[in-house]
Amino acid sequence: MNLIRAELLKIRSTSTWWIFLLITLPLWGLTLMFNGFQSAYLLSPEAAEGMSGEDAEQIIAAGDPANVAANLYTNGQFFGVAIVMLLGAIVVTNEYFHQTVTTTFLTTPHRTRVVLAKLFAASVFGLVLWVITTAANLPAGALIMGANDEASYMGDGTVWRAIALNGLAYLLWAIFGVGFGVLIRSQIGATITALVLYFAGYIGAAIFFGVLSDRFGDWFNNLQLLVPSLASQLMVSGTELPGNPPQWAGALVLIGYAIVAGTVGTLLMRTRDIS
Repeated sequence: MNLIRAELLKIRSTSTWWIFLLITLPLWGLTLMFNGFQSAYLLSPEAAEGMSGEDAEQIIAAGDPANVAANLYTNGQFFGVAIVMLLGAIVVTNEYFHQTVTTTFLTTPHRTRVVLAKLFAASVFGLVLWVITTAANLPAGALIMGANDEASYMGDGTVWRAIALNGLAYLLWAIFGVGFGVLIRSQIGATITALVLYFAGYIGAAIFFGVLSDRFGDWFNNLQLLVPSLASQLMVSGTELPGNPPQWAGALVLIGYAIVAGTVGTLLMRTRDIS
């Protein structure tokens, strides 16, 4: 517990937390604006006009009010989990950047405890950011639903399941970030690599599976959940969309990645020379 308190103090007593918060707020506002326009389109009767087959089914399913509400109440996840991932990496790389890692391990020779404390501290920050964004999403989402003559759907179980899974995604991406920080000790190298892999992986995988899924069928399209950023997006869908894997599959994939990242990070930190 002393180690956990120390790690939380490192985040709380430096400019790290509010810098990340200042970055998150405008990104949250931009995604809310985009989701607001998208919601108005999906909820309109003309959304599926002129479409047929699977395209029409996808639009109709996405336009289900429960799906639209779930998307609004989990607004900001795409950038939010990236911010959490960066903080997780910085929690580790700060030790090397400020050359305090030797002191840390001399004070606490049991390195596994240090890594676990960093994982816990990063996860707490991830959950705090989830709470903040969710607290802002609930009234904003309800207003957007009301503006489109729809109920808030706050009593719908699928909506709250999406919100809960969104919290799990924030927690797991924090663990990924710590894993990146252990693998790449350079602060600049770890943050840039993590961002490039996150955004390039998301865009590249979306294009790749979008182009080839029509050729190979649903089984190939379902492989998109192996990409972490796409798996976390899948977790917050309100109800299962046609041709997409279920929410729980995305959650299991992310949990698996988090376990691997946490285990590998701990083993590397235990054996790596820090001098």
